[in-house]
Amino acid sequence: MKLITPLLLTLPTVTALPRDPSKRQLFGGGPKVTIDNPSATIIGTSDSFLGITPAKIESFKGIPFAQPPVGALRLKPPQPLTSPLGTVEATNALPPACPQFLLPNIEIPGLPTVSAILRESPLLKNGALQGQEDCLTINVQRPAGTTPDSKLPVLFWIFGGGFEFGSTLMYDGAGLVSNSIAMGKPFVFVAVNYRTGGFGFLGGKEILQDGSANLGLLDQRAGLEWVADNIAQFGGDPEKVTIWGESAGAISVYDQMMLYDGNVTYKGKPLFRGAIMNSGTVVPVDPVDTPKAQEVYDAVVKSAGCEGDADTLACLRGLDFDKFLNATNSVPNILSFTSVALSYLPRPDGKVLTQSPEVFASSGKFPKIPFIVGDQEDEGTLFALFQSNLTTTEDIEKYLSDLYFRGASPEQIKGLVATYPDDPAAGSPFGTGQDNNWYPQYKRIAALLGDATFTLVRRFVLNATSIANPDVPSWSYLSSTGRGIPILGTLHATDLLQVFYGTPDNFARKSIQQRYFNFVYNLDPNDAAGGTEPTEKPVNITKWAPWKQDQMLMHFLADSEDVIKDDFRQESFQFLSDNSMSLRF
Repeated sequence: MKLITPLLLTLPTVTALPRDPSKRQLFGGGPKVTIDNPSATIIGTSDSFLGITPAKIESFKGIPFAQPPVGALRLKPPQPLTSPLGTVEATNALPPACPQFLLPNIEIPGLPTVSAILRESPLLKNGALQGQEDCLTINVQRPAGTTPDSKLPVLFWIFGGGFEFGSTLMYDGAGLVSNSIAMGKPFVFVAVNYRTGGFGFLGGKEILQDGSANLGLLDQRAGLEWVADNIAQFGGDPEKVTIWGESAGAISVYDQMMLYDGNVTYKGKPLFRGAIMNSGTVVPVDPVDTPKAQEVYDAVVKSAGCEGDADTLACLRGLDFDKFLNATNSVPNILSFTSVALSYLPRPDGKVLTQSPEVFASSGKFPKIPFIVGDQEDEGTLFALFQSNLTTTEDIEKYLSDLYFRGASPEQIKGLVATYPDDPAAGSPFGTGQDNNWYPQYKRIAALLGDATFTLVRRFVLNATSIANPDVPSWSYLSSTGRGIPILGTLHATDLLQVFYGTPDNFARKSIQQRYFNFVYNLDPNDAAGGTEPTEKPVNITKWAPWKQDQMLMHFLADSEDVIKDDFRQESFQFLSDNSMSLRF
């Protein structure tokens, strides 16, 4: 299991930190930036990256961008800050997270090593982290010495976590900014906190009637508007913003492109000009008031003790924090038997999201924004670890019918499952023959869940947007950097360690980051123009053709790369595409 050693990185124990500047510690004299919207003087820190490199990065963490969503503003859209903030000491290394869906202690019978890896992963190690409602803050990190005249491109990060957990404290951008400097493509990094779980994505007819759906997406949009108003004072160019996300963050990136029926403007200008989506695009979904979402709302209400109230939503808003948090956490989570049949996720509400995302891709309203999108080779293995009682084809069919695709007929469910052979050699982790099938249907359900949620719906988006916007380029990839990892393969979120955290520091890290930085500068991963003199020798990268040209994928391996045809599992793709109206989550 040596190949998974990077996953054993851990986060320090985190406690919620107050917004009150008088109660924060200032780590020495730091850079200051004055902004107007709202009026504030922001004090940051000047750091060396992990104490290893010379001081090159200036960080401003925990800057408020909206009113605290507490009290009467709980379960309401974010409200703008209307009063001057004075001096904001944005010096916390770990700004407060939003309330988290607290995952149970992960124990997978028969796989103690895999269980330990998941428990200790920095991506999932949030057991000690509760978060707080006063959490709508943003982080800005930039090369030291950046001024308002620098006009550097901006990379806006949206974290993932199944719409259930995650925060900016898990994603320090200092390493990325440091590498961008070394590669001669310095930029300003921005990360936004947004509400997750029942605080940000509660559904139900009550939520729809109140106009309070998809709050987490609205938090992200408010963060983008803050960038438009203020990033120039930090040395960023508000006209050169690229939005980037992984998993739920990548789905959020897609959703930001379809928000308000494809309106990506603010004060008459685009909020962003490019997009990068790692492991996520569309999730075909039913509306906010669908029975599946209503069941979750009703379960939260019952757990909260609000069941008998005439106005259950007002009751939820009036609960003390711990009681409401526990109620929102009373429903199934992503790392459980229900897996990616998520309790909380964005759903069409007629305004913020006007239709199911896969329909929007073909609607002709998709904005003319170049993007990069891709997947890990074995997206579904992480989410197939918890269903060891699925031993037959009939078990899989019932599992999908009961928890996932309630609008599909039995024949449709059977047809979908039949496109995945009952043969471990055809399943995920792919390319491992009969090995790694730790329960009878593991590799089969791993392939299906990975495709239906991530890998093959990506191809649908590329097809649809290439037809709708034929002159707007997009690029796609498949990452196989984790081949050889037992049971998991190149699992979901492998790219975070490789690309975001830079671990391990191999050819794949340099190749992918080099392309991303080119894209941030020039909206083309092949174009290395602009920037400064690099101090790190660039690697020789293969020409990456736009997907529409020949429907080819850049295939990333740990120490090499090649180009492959995007036609694998075509029968499954065609079935998902033809039946998308019924195969909704």
